[in-house]
Amino acid sequence: MMRPFLLYLLLLLAYPLAAQTPDTRTLLPVPTQTTWGASRFTIKPDLSWQVFTPAQTPAAHAADSAVAEAVEQLVLPVLLPGRSGLAASRRQTSPLPTASLVLQYGRPADLLKLGEDESYTLRVTPMGVALNAPTHLGILRGLATLRQLATTEKKAVWLPEVDVLDAPRFPWRGLLMDPARHFMPVSVIKRNLNGMWATKFNVMHWHLSDDQGFRVESKLLPRLHTVGGEGQFYTQSQVRDIIRYAARRGIRVIPEFDMPGHATAWLAAYPRLASNDSIYGVARKWGVLNIAMDPTQETTYTLIDSLLSEMTRLFPDPYFHIGGDENDGRQWKRNPRIVAFMKQQGMVDAKGQLDKHALQTYYNRRVLQILTRYQKTMVGWDEILGPGLAPEAVIQSWRGKKGLYEAAKSGHPTLLSNGYYIDLFLTAASHYAPDPLPQDAPLTPEQQKLVLGGEATMWSEFADSIIVDSRIWPRAAAVAERLWSAATVRDVPDMYRRLGLVSQQLESLGLQHRRAPEQLLTQLAGGRQTAVAPLRTLAHVLEPVKEYKRHFQGFKYTTQTPLNRLVDAAPAESEEARQFGVAVDGLLAYGRTAAGSTDRFRGQPGKALVAYLSNELEYWQANDALLQPLLKQNPSLQEYAPHSVRLKTIATLGLERLKMLEKGQAPTPAWQANALKQLDAAKAPPAKPSWP
Repeated sequence: MMRPFLLYLLLLLAYPLAAQTPDTRTLLPVPTQTTWGASRFTIKPDLSWQVFTPAQTPAAHAADSAVAEAVEQLVLPVLLPGRSGLAASRRQTSPLPTASLVLQYGRPADLLKLGEDESYTLRVTPMGVALNAPTHLGILRGLATLRQLATTEKKAVWLPEVDVLDAPRFPWRGLLMDPARHFMPVSVIKRNLNGMWATKFNVMHWHLSDDQGFRVESKLLPRLHTVGGEGQFYTQSQVRDIIRYAARRGIRVIPEFDMPGHATAWLAAYPRLASNDSIYGVARKWGVLNIAMDPTQETTYTLIDSLLSEMTRLFPDPYFHIGGDENDGRQWKRNPRIVAFMKQQGMVDAKGQLDKHALQTYYNRRVLQILTRYQKTMVGWDEILGPGLAPEAVIQSWRGKKGLYEAAKSGHPTLLSNGYYIDLFLTAASHYAPDPLPQDAPLTPEQQKLVLGGEATMWSEFADSIIVDSRIWPRAAAVAERLWSAATVRDVPDMYRRLGLVSQQLESLGLQHRRAPEQLLTQLAGGRQTAVAPLRTLAHVLEPVKEYKRHFQGFKYTTQTPLNRLVDAAPAESEEARQFGVAVDGLLAYGRTAAGSTDRFRGQPGKALVAYLSNELEYWQANDALLQPLLKQNPSLQEYAPHSVRLKTIATLGLERLKMLEKGQAPTPAWQANALKQLDAAKAPPAKPSWP
């Protein structure tokens, strides 16, 4: 197959770009300003590095240690491959800048402070590298850029000559991790923190409780983790370890304990929280269960106060997320005692109907009072927005821009997650397009300052600890760029080009977004390498059904359902299919520019594009014969046999159409109708799984 970068060059020849693409090279996110030179700095085995720090205080020692760890563990292994262990001995401590890599910052940053200075300047010359920043956080961001600049050529590593001036557009750039639905061991969290560092995310939103689990040890309320966590939880020691690990990468950790809805695991542990007399177990099924805490009982707030007194000490960040989403109030309206409370408090709307939102607002205020007493700022999903909420409370909008704008107009800081739900198996381009603060935002300049940024969200109903990396990366990096880079950085083809490069780089940080799906394919193929290749070919042109439609494909998923089918090995976005589509668009565009020419698709680059497409189609056409024996032998793969046949069918149709194009022939109406019918059939998901 043709390499992706060759295809990209081919398309540049095929038709001109609408606008001149900035020279972004290998960098993602794109820096604020780059000036490229013609030379390079070649890394030598005796590379030395040097850090200049402010007056040695405990804070400066901690910052210097974080910088040293980033250099030695995250950057030098790329600059000096195969020479681990030598890096630390080559560090220089001279008061003069004599090293090849010189780092200098003005002060240690307060990692727990929103809006801390993350700017930096980076200069690479033939003589060496200089990285400067007002704070050590800027040094950490600049080191991530430096790592991306490294180019390996044969056995040599070099950096291009460049001057970089960079700072983030938004101060809050988050990634939500959800171990409540499928538990994620410490190692999984840490390797994803590495990926966040590499792409300049600076907040890990840790969704630690939901209907399916409560995942943090509580010494005051141990049933929360023993019953609600069912043996899968983080000890407080592990939590502290992860917070330290994140801080050393310039990443804040913000916990979320979802309430009053999405709280079945709480109720399983402490039934007195329930809004009715039912006894609950930890939820096994997915979806919105409409089970909620009772907001009218003082005992509810006593228990919440006990938990928050402990968790606010465990998590040092000033911000604390209370969830607050997807509670429809049906349990409240069915409880006569709660109904009486609502009527007594005047919680009715203009039509005289019970107002569940008024009761949740009452609940939010009570929880806010508790958090304020523990000196925390409340964060919640957009459902918590209501009258009487303290203006400093942060509103995270998942339902759309409307909630974000309403929050900002009401004086609340706000975050955007709508459009950044990477668990929905949508394309990187679809996540790249939404902007927390578009040009047409109906906000005043003062209200615009309240838009803090956004968060990519990785809900884990269909992602366990094995495959979760492949559901986050590399697409989350597109969100990282949207939150860091200038609003004018919008070139989608260039984003995809760089996304492929970043994907390779992330693997060396321990992420398994490419390795784990490959291992699953090998498992499905029974370990036979001859069967892996055709299975991979099919998997790489398939994609999981989008959004939450997998819940409605004839099989009921639970927390116990293993995620080990072909759909779990398939990429969220097929790069092979995307490249093929780009090549088709390029061919059609070239054909339009060459309209009327007798060699319309025979000259370069039209001929080369036809050759590329033909090669891909012939490969897919032949794959079915290689794959069918494996599909028939493995019951868990039989459901995909129709897709393999359809791939062969549409490949055959594609080859036929290419031949028509080369000959200048138009398809007959009958051929076109049949082709459209076959293409529509290929879009359909498999039938009900044949297992268990």
